[in-house]
Amino acid sequence: MNADPIPTRAITGFHQDDEGHWVADLECGHSQHMRHDPPWQNRAWVLTAEGRSRFIGVRIECRKCEGA
Repeated sequence: MNADPIPTRAITGFHQDDEGHWVADLECGHSQHMRHDPPWQNRAWVLTAEGRSRFIGVRIECRKCEGA
C-alpha cells in the first residue's frame, strides 16, 4: 500500500468531451472529468462559464501523476 500523498495539480482550463461532459485540464498535461451528476457528484459550478472560471488555479488530486 502506497503511503505517499496523491500529487495535486492546478486546473489550467476546461473543455468538453465527446459526450458533453466537462473535463478539467491540469498543469501536468493530464485531465480529469468534472461531472455534475447528483446525488453522486454535486458540481453545479461546472455548468456555467463563471463557475468554471472560479476553479482555474485550484489544485486537485491527479491520480495519473500518482502512478507515474
